[in-house]
This record gives sequence, C-alpha cells and structure tokens, in this order.
Amino acid sequence: MKNRPRRSRLYLPGNNPSLMENAFLFGADCYILDLEDSVPLTEKLSARILVKYALQSVNFGNAEKIVRINPLNSPYGLNDLEQIIPARPDTILIPKCNNAEDVCRVDEIIQKLRAKAKINAEIYLMPLIETAQGALFAYQIATSSPNVCALCFGAEDFTADLGVERTREGKESFVARSMVVLGAKAAGIQAIDTVFSDIDDVEGLIKSAQEAKMMGYEGKGLIHPEQIEPVHQVFKPSESEIEYAHKVIEAIKEAEKQGLAVASINRKMIDPPVVERAHKILNLAERLK
Repeated sequence: MKNRPRRSRLYLPGNNPSLMENAFLFGADCYILDLEDSVPLTEKLSARILVKYALQSVNFGNAEKIVRINPLNSPYGLNDLEQIIPARPDTILIPKCNNAEDVCRVDEIIQKLRAKAKINAEIYLMPLIETAQGALFAYQIATSSPNVCALCFGAEDFTADLGVERTREGKESFVARSMVVLGAKAAGIQAIDTVFSDIDDVEGLIKSAQEAKMMGYEGKGLIHPEQIEPVHQVFKPSESEIEYAHKVIEAIKEAEKQGLAVASINRKMIDPPVVERAHKILNLAERLK
C-alpha cells in the first residue's frame, strides 16, 4: 500500500541474518534490509544473497519490507536490483538521490525486472535525500515517478556533503529537512526523518521525533529496536488530539446544519483546513488501532 503508516523504519544490516529472522518480534512499521552503508565491501555479495533469502522465507508480519540498495553508479547497485526484485520487496530505498534522473533510472530497471519475473504487485520507491543537491531538487525527486511513496532525509551523509559536523540540535540541517518536507507534501507523499544515532538517549530521541512531527514528517529512521516504541508514541495521535478532532467534526457538522461554512470552538475559528486535519488525525488513529 502506497500510503501506509511509516512511523518507524528500522535498519537491519543485510549481513546479519539473525536480526532479519527475528524482525517480526520488534513491531516496527517498516524494516529496511540494508545492502549499503552497514555492509562491508567484502560482504556485499553474501549480504545480497541473505536479503534475497529473507524476503522469500522470513515472516515480517504486516510490516513493509524495504531494501536499501547500493547506488547505481557503484559496482553493486545494478546487481542488487537484479537479485532482489524477483524476491518481491515492497519498496526500494534509493540512497544518495541527487535528482529525478537517479530515481527514473532505478524505476526503469525495476519495471523491466518486474515484467521478466511476472510480478503484478507494484514495487514502490523511497528516495533518500543525503546531499545538498538532493535537498534543492526534493520536489522534482518526489514527482519523478508515480511509484515514489515517500522522501527520506539522511543527516549523516548530508552533513558530510556540507563539510560540517552533525549536532544534536540539528541547526545545520534544518533548512534541508524543511525542503524535503515541502517537496514531499507538495507531491502528495510522505516525508520520513533521519535516524537518531544515540540509542541510549531516549529523551533525546523523543524530542527529535516531536520536532520532526511538528515539521511535517510522519516517521523516523531507526537503528535499534528499543527506539521503536518511543517513536510510535510520538507519531501516534494523542488522546487529546483525537478528542479535539472529534470536537472539530461535530462543530462543523452543526455549523453545516445552520448553513454555515465555518464553526468555532472556544472562540477559535474552525474552517476547512482545520477540518481536513481533524479527518487525517482520526483516519490515522483508526489505522493504528
């Protein structure tokens, strides 16, 4: 499903079969079987085989099965797709997307491989924005294919591209993170925030997730199973949000009975954008039950 909940995207190194075999126990919305950064060059081939086997044999429950391939301009990217696509992943995470062409090249190869393997189900694309150029072209990347389901931001490579240190406050990446959100939302797709790399700092993780939610992100990348539940709680509509959303819907229904286009709650105007947000909150809450 293209617009499924993606609060948590847990990275699982493709060369670690035990983590993949037990993934269903973790409860993440999505699992990223990683063939890129977490896999040493000497293990690229074996990791590809392990990930293919995992896709074919491991029970991931209802979670989205995502594979992060190596870039196509590396010696590994094309072989990744040739081996992985016949195993029917749900989504391909495309690293270091600089422009729309990066996505189109991957999409074209996938469509050929889908036809060859007689795969009817769509395989979605999740471009990972990790460079200054990628941030500048976020909207073009988001609209490069109808199969793009979300834009993701990667802070580690982005700050390396800028030549600056990644800080806890994230001021050095705030503009780029905003551009990724704007590009995704303008294209009508999801935006997923970067990982929080300190697995022992739960308070920092929650604060980072709350900031991401306020910016318009709908989830975060995760590097440890213990990060899942705190992130889920942040991106899940709170009881107060759900209660207020119900009040908004009730207020606008009453206003419509009176022939009015707007309503008010505690002297605050309720107009169509507020109503639309209320519907989204209630829909998300229902989907996450």
